[in-house]
Amino acid sequence: MTRKKRRKSNNKISNLTNTILSILKKERNKTFNYKQIASILDVNDASSRNQIIKKLQQLKAKKEIEEVGRGKFKALVNTEYHLGILDLSARGSGYIISDDFDEDVFVASNNINRALDGDEVEFYAYKRRKRGKLEGEITQVIKRAKSEYVGTIQIHKNYAFVVADSTKMHKDIFVPINKINKAEEGDKVLVSLEDWPEKADSPSGKVLKVLGKPGEHNTEIHSILAEYGLPYEFPHDVEDYANKLDTSITLEEIKKRRDMRNVLTFTIDPKDAKDFDDALSFRVLKNGLYEIGIHIADVSHYVQEGTVLDDEAYNRATSVYLVDRVVPMLPEILSNNACSLRPNEEKYTFSAVFEINDKVEVKNQWFGRTVTYSDARFAYEEAQAIIESKTNTIPQEVSLKGNEYQTPQPIADAILKLDELAKFMRRERMKSGALSFDKVEVKFDLNSDNDPVGVFFKTSKDANKLIEEFMLLANKKVAEFIGKQSPKKTFVYRVHDEPDDAKLAALQNIVGRFGYKLDLKDRKSTTSSLNYLLKEVNGKKEQNLVDTLTIRSMSKAEYTTQNIGHYGLAFDYYSHFTSPIRRYPDVMAHRLLQHYLDGGKSANETIYEDKCAHSSNMENLATKAERDSIKYMQIKFMQDHNDEEFVGVISGVTDWGIYIEIITNKCEGMVSVRDMTDDHYVFDNEQYAMVGKNTKTMYQLGDEVVVKVKNADLVKKHLDFNLIGKKEE
Repeated sequence: MTRKKRRKSNNKISNLTNTILSILKKERNKTFNYKQIASILDVNDASSRNQIIKKLQQLKAKKEIEEVGRGKFKALVNTEYHLGILDLSARGSGYIISDDFDEDVFVASNNINRALDGDEVEFYAYKRRKRGKLEGEITQVIKRAKSEYVGTIQIHKNYAFVVADSTKMHKDIFVPINKINKAEEGDKVLVSLEDWPEKADSPSGKVLKVLGKPGEHNTEIHSILAEYGLPYEFPHDVEDYANKLDTSITLEEIKKRRDMRNVLTFTIDPKDAKDFDDALSFRVLKNGLYEIGIHIADVSHYVQEGTVLDDEAYNRATSVYLVDRVVPMLPEILSNNACSLRPNEEKYTFSAVFEINDKVEVKNQWFGRTVTYSDARFAYEEAQAIIESKTNTIPQEVSLKGNEYQTPQPIADAILKLDELAKFMRRERMKSGALSFDKVEVKFDLNSDNDPVGVFFKTSKDANKLIEEFMLLANKKVAEFIGKQSPKKTFVYRVHDEPDDAKLAALQNIVGRFGYKLDLKDRKSTTSSLNYLLKEVNGKKEQNLVDTLTIRSMSKAEYTTQNIGHYGLAFDYYSHFTSPIRRYPDVMAHRLLQHYLDGGKSANETIYEDKCAHSSNMENLATKAERDSIKYMQIKFMQDHNDEEFVGVISGVTDWGIYIEIITNKCEGMVSVRDMTDDHYVFDNEQYAMVGKNTKTMYQLGDEVVVKVKNADLVKKHLDFNLIGKKEE
């Protein structure tokens, strides 16, 4: 019997140097022999083994690795490792944002090393040969940003895959057939990652929840919430705890508070609001000063630390405002009833009371717990009608149905005087360098099936600004009261850092295309020219684009115990005190303020800083969910307008296409460069334009164009346009 000769393999292992170095550097405290490396590479033929042995000796000779025992190799750690957060693109490559570098570090898709978008990663960086820019390789994932994803399930005989909705999740998730949780083919599901084996191309997981059929309204809204880990219902024990709370107003509790029930008090809110967490009181004192009270629902009276209710409120950290619903931070018994300052009801409140003159100089201030009685509830439109009429009587067209106060005239007087004072405060803020953002809000008219039948824009008028100014006053003065105390006391501040110079320079470059100029020589000239820019674009076709770009050039506001002031408001001290029904940091501010009013020592800074970081993160997730819900509703609205032509403004230009925002409804979609077939178009990043190679036709940021809907995909949340051409002058 003749022995079979082993067939030689001449296949060369590609990129072997980098592969071996990557293996050794990833676990740089372990040693590897050639057999272990061959096993990781899933090769076992003689040729492959010889290539590995030879390469190990070469790397040893170059002193890139060391042999610490016979045939055992280890990475030579002469590289400095860094930590950062990965921002992954839909194409699989990404950038790492790290405090160790002034610029973001590019990471090619082959150097991502199983990291996912938002993960905290360890990496080393080196200069790119061609451009001299920083490039990195991820060595390990330190902390996953998230472990749950929303996607569509594809079921096979013995297994399934979930294709994630997020374009930044570039791997499908493998699910064993016994872990699909009764999901059916094509269902939208929430899946959790469980493992990512070394040799597996995809992570594996299990289905936690079936969300429904793609395209159905509730499925898509619940999918948006699930994508960001936001709940849409309260656990039974939390609801049960809240429903058993004593929400009655008792004489015993009133005695502990300042009784302000006999002072004229009212609320001004959106007409469809259900929770009223702030009210204003007004009276003229004998000394000629105005006593103005900013009264806030005393949520901390009901939400006690260490309870399941407080734990749930902290975990949520914020209410989430989607296009068709509010996902509240607190159960309805509190948010819409006990803590809502409804008309003709006594309520427990936490108040900031100021004595103010005509120049809005605060002569006296008082902070503490109160009991109040709201005499009236105004919608913004009703208060606006009083302001615009400039009379001290309530106009006939104002509907005050259900408000049973006996003397309407003093309320009209109060609103007119408060408006006058608010305008004075606003002018003073602007003089101090505050920024005036009046960004247009997109709102939808929804029918009974939650289908959008119309789009309208919400703008801020005098009545809105009246409330805003007095809320700002309370937030500022509470923060000052604590922040100026010595020794320093831990408090929750809302801070806003100065904008980055590079972002401002980029903004100048873009708005210059529209003929605007910024003066960036110092802080005062910068804020002055930014305000002038925002005023100049008001009502123009490019307003939403310029407003959005200006906001993006700013630093993000956040919660912290380390006060650095608020750049956008031009305040040295600022907190959030006025919305505890919908923001957990306001609850913390109430607790800390009362603690210090009672003579308490400074609270633990580390504990509160962690709580601030959590609150900032949850606020960010809620904002993303709110934006996604608007995008979803815009696409739903455009599905019924396939045959119409729209005029839009080019709001973005990339090498894969141009983004266009329709002027009449602010819906944004994309024209793919592949669909621009009248010429071969090339992206010109210096001119923010797509330029035709033959005709030299240019589609530039800010140009007005005519488009038609090509595809409105609710499931993928993509809106694609066909380009008709430039708008004729």
